[in-house]
Order: sequence, then C-alpha cells, then structure tokens
Amino acid sequence: MTKPSAAAPAVDLADEAAYLEAVAQARKAADAYYGSGESDLDDETYDRLLRGITAWEDAHPGQIAADSPSQQVAAGVTTGDVTHTVPMLSLGNVFSDEELKAWATSLERRLGGAAVAGWAVEPKLDGVALAARYRDGRLVQLVTRGDGTTGEDVSHAIGDITGLPLTLAEPVTIEVRGEVLMTEAQFAAANERRTAHGATAFANRRNASSGSLRAKDRAYRIGQTFLAYAALTDPAHTDDRTLAGLTHTQLVARLAALGLGTTAGTSVATMACATLDEVVARVREIGALRAELDFELDGAVIKADSPADQTRAGMGSRTPHWATAFKFPAAQKITVLRAVEWSVGRTGVIAPRAVLDPVDVAGTTITYATLHNPADIARRGLMLGDHVIVYRAGEVIPRVEGAAAGLRTGSEQPIVFPELCPRCGANIDRSQERWRCERGRACGRTEAIRYAVARDALDIDGLGEKIIVQLVDKGLIEDFADLFTLTRDQLLTLDRTGAKSADNLMAAVEAAKTKPLNRVFCALGVLGTGRSMSLRIATYFGSMQAIRDADAVALEQVDGIGGEKAPVIVAELADLAPLIDKLVAAGVNMEQPSFVPPAFTDAGVDAETTAQTTGSKLPLAGMTVVVTGAMTGPLADRSRTEMTELITRAGGRASSNVSARTHLVVAGENAGSKLDKARALGIETITPEELAERLAGHLM
Repeated sequence: MTKPSAAAPAVDLADEAAYLEAVAQARKAADAYYGSGESDLDDETYDRLLRGITAWEDAHPGQIAADSPSQQVAAGVTTGDVTHTVPMLSLGNVFSDEELKAWATSLERRLGGAAVAGWAVEPKLDGVALAARYRDGRLVQLVTRGDGTTGEDVSHAIGDITGLPLTLAEPVTIEVRGEVLMTEAQFAAANERRTAHGATAFANRRNASSGSLRAKDRAYRIGQTFLAYAALTDPAHTDDRTLAGLTHTQLVARLAALGLGTTAGTSVATMACATLDEVVARVREIGALRAELDFELDGAVIKADSPADQTRAGMGSRTPHWATAFKFPAAQKITVLRAVEWSVGRTGVIAPRAVLDPVDVAGTTITYATLHNPADIARRGLMLGDHVIVYRAGEVIPRVEGAAAGLRTGSEQPIVFPELCPRCGANIDRSQERWRCERGRACGRTEAIRYAVARDALDIDGLGEKIIVQLVDKGLIEDFADLFTLTRDQLLTLDRTGAKSADNLMAAVEAAKTKPLNRVFCALGVLGTGRSMSLRIATYFGSMQAIRDADAVALEQVDGIGGEKAPVIVAELADLAPLIDKLVAAGVNMEQPSFVPPAFTDAGVDAETTAQTTGSKLPLAGMTVVVTGAMTGPLADRSRTEMTELITRAGGRASSNVSARTHLVVAGENAGSKLDKARALGIETITPEELAERLAGHLM
C-alpha cells in the first residue's frame, strides 16, 4: 500500500548563505514547475527544500528573502491579466498523522476552542488549478490560478476539457474551481498527436496539462479532464442563493448535479467524516486506492466541512486556515536513463527495459522500469542519458513516464533499436506496436516449454531446464506436446538420466495428461492470458473445443477480456491449432472438472449478480478474493494456482490486487502491503486455516 505516514524530512540549512542558496534553488524549480511544468526537482525533493526554507524563516523572521517561494501562492511564478474576484490560494501541507492532528488542534484554537463541526476529505489532485466562469449556465471564461491574485485567460481551451460542459444543467451564474488533469488514455493520445506534429513528447501528465492548457495556436487539439472541488458561493458571485449554506460535501454534490466533473462516483469521492479518527482512516484509504485510479493524485485534502467553521477560521495570505493537504510519499522521481535492454519472451515478443540510476520511489529502490514497446519509446522521445520521470505506486510495475527534455545537455544519445531478433538473429515483425521475432514461439521454444511444464501449468516434476535443453537440442521435441510421445529409451539417452529418473519422469508426464483444462490452456501461453485468465476461460467454456469454437464476441463475455484482447486470443488459438491437435491426439485432458454452463443474462446484469444467482449456495459466491503471504495449515502445500482453483470451485473470483471491490483477503505468513491495504480499506481478512475451515467441503 502507498502509506501516507512518513514525513518528508526538511533540508537542514546551517546559515543565511545556505538559506539564500536554497531559496534560489527552489525559485528555479518553481519557475520550471509552474511555468513549463517541467522541473529538475521531483515533488519530494522540492517539499523537503521548502520545509527547510520555512523552518529557517520561522527561526529568523527578520531575514526572510523577498523572493522566497514560501511567501506567495504558486511561488509567485505565474501571473496573468485576469483578476480573481476571490484569491485562489494554495494549501498548507502535513506529512504525518501527528502533523495532521497538530493542524486540527490549531484549527480548533481558531474556532475559540470549539470542536470542528465536521470534516470533508477528498483527493489532492495532481494537475493545474483552474477557475471556470459560467454566466446563465453558459461557459464564458477559463482562468488559471496564476499567483492567486491574477491568472491567465485560457478560454481558448473551452470545448477541449471533459467535465466542463458548455452549458450547465441549470442556467446558473457561478465560478467553479478545480483541477485540470489528464487520464492515462488522454496522456497517451496527447503525446501521439504532439510527436506526430514534430514536437517533443510531454515528460509527464502535469507537464502535458500545463502546456496544453496555455497553448493557443497549435494545429491540433488535446483533450483533458476537469474535476471541480470548490465554487464561489457568496451571493455577490452567484445567483444561486442556496450555495452559501451548503457544507463542502454538499457543495461538491451540487456541482456534480449541475453536470460538472467531480470525483463523485469514484472510490476517492469527497467524503464527510465526523471525527479526526475517521479522517485519518479516509486519508489512508485514499492512499491505498491511489495506484488503481485513472487520474493522478499526490495526497488528500482535509477541510472543515461547515461553511460556518470556514468563515470563523478565516484565510491567510497564502492558504486557508480551514483546509490542509496530507502529502503522500512521492510516486514519481527523476533519475537518469542509462541503457535499454531488449529481451524476447516465450511467444517471440521483443520487449525493452530501461536501466536506471537507482532511485527510491514510494519506498522501493528502482533500477529497472518498463518501456512497454518500441513505439512507446518513440512517442516519448527518449534518449540515453535523459533525465526521466519514473512512476510507481502500490503494486504497479515501475514505468518511465517521459523525459525532462528541458534538462538535456547535448550529450544524450539516441536509443538503438534492434535490427534483428536479439535472441536468434531472425527478422523482426514490426507490423504492430509490440515487435515480435518472425519465428514467433519457435524463437522462444525452450522458454515456452519451461513455462508449460511449470508448477502453475502442467506441473511436470523433474523436468528442469537442462533436460528441456537436451531434448530440444537432440531434436526429440519441438513443443511441449511432444513430451507426451517421448519413450523411456529416448529419455535414457540424456546426460545423467538413469533408469529411475527416466521412470519418474515418464510417470510425471503421464500424470500431466489428467490436469484440468485451465492448466492445459495456461500451458499454451496464449498472449494476454495467464494462470488466472486461463482459469476464467476454462470455467466459462468448459472444454477446449468450446474455446476454439468461440469468436471474439463470445470471448468478451469472460470477465477481464475486452474488445482489444478478444481478437488477439482468437488469432493466437488459430496459430496454436497444430499444437492443440497434437495434445488431443496424445490423450491430454481437454475438459474442465465440475463445469457448470454460465447463465446467459442481459448485458446490464453485472458479474457479481450473475454469480449470486447461479452459485449462491457456494461459500464464496460472488466474492473477489485475494491471497497473500505463505499458506499455512491444511493449505501449506498449495501453489497460487491451486489456491485460485480452490477459490473458483467455491464460487469466488481470485484476484492478485486488493481494491475497493475486494471482498476477502487471505493473509498467510509474511503478508505485506496487500494486508496493510486491506486493513486500510476495511476489507475482511482471514488466515489460511480459517479459509480451509470455511471451504472444508471443497478441499481436494
């Protein structure tokens, strides 16, 4: 889990010279961050520097530099020619539970010792602050925050931003404030359009939002998203007299009802909390959900919910006294891209991996990150030696978001793409974004066979890599189906294979013929599937023949298979037809035990409802279950695949990630972040022994 608890330690400034140097460094970073959106300091480093500056200023109030970034909204970097009728302020920050409680105590002092009537907690969105002005329900002007007093008119972006309708649901005059940001899909589309027009790819989403919002004369348009979190409710600024009396939580709901974008309907929607303990729990919950969101956030915002409390607490010159931000550990860091390694998977797919200068991201030291595919490298305009933004949150595999092109020195070198397959030297099929060796699975023959006989697939004990290599090199097998036609005499020709070893291996191969269909399908190594998806497919169709007969539309009915993945699976199965035919001829099982045909329902009926109606008597019917840690007790010897099969037999759906949709977490020995996340989300957790007791009738 992304745990929002550890405070970012302040940089220690020994004297005034160190203080002035820190101010200069922070000013430079702020100029880049609020100007182009591209800074040479990541958020955590900037926060530590600013905390050091603030601490020194608190100790030396008579020596505060006039240009200190602590003294102005947005560090005083950006301005504009449009005056804000009410200043758009920044938020103060806290970095730990203790600091949050201290801030809450100071707020109560401002209320004359009275308790805060109620709290509102919402995500701190990582985008660009924007004011949207509606007159009689029509969008007439967009203004950036600027320095909080004046902002830049960016009305040219009207029509490009989801969540800012041209016309509200009611003819209200109102100024709405919120954040403009990009979803992952919008960011990818923005970079694709940008590089297609010869421009450098955006380094990260905030950089993309800032640059796109302010660009006036581009030959292309870029879509973004607006999420509202405030409005000017005083009757002097709106003709809706009801707004002034609403709590913050009610106000956000009202803005959503008007048709504006908000976090309503998401797992991190604005929530009212009665106590500070509830606030802390909600902050942790938002941190736990961070990795699975379609938009980026870097903390949680805590506000006094009551408008009366807000008025009594008042405003400072830079921040409101009734709100603060709880900053989470940075999910993004800047480091240097040193090399790109190219590997070939068992299906022949050629994948690039970034080699990085080690950097700590969200508590984990990152030295490698995914680059997805060659097209993605080109879209992002990456070069060796680039300062790159690396992203990691929760259980997400680290990825390179983009390059900070403004930090280039001229010494960077282009990334060299392979001309031939890095493994076998064959030609490369470049017809799709994911390059593939033209030999396909034949290139990764040994790896494909190893995958097929592994514990999560056919589980053929004793068939290790050295034996597989010998079998391939001697021409005894071309694929794993040939294992079922091997003779004892052929095995005896292998190095260090005696009669007993050969007999044991023959017995293990024979036993593999009886494995359930999901294991056999998993052994095929179909692109876009793994052990869990193989189980879902086998459970849904019941037989290999039914799977082979299914078209893309039928495959899309399986949970987790969408419009993009289904045609790929159909094409893969056609490619694998000779291999499957060999397995059938060898007598390998092609049926799923205890198959129950799915109930066909209207498209509007969700999977959970279907599960409840078709298998409501099963102990895990309709439940999503996550297993983490080492199993103990009656389940001690079960692999993850066997646990998944057990959960499925009991009516549940196994998942590898904890989310708000998880119903149950089985936590074994040394359960780590997934258990923490489950507790933060209030999800039921049990031990392996308790699960075994609950599923006593389904253990095999």
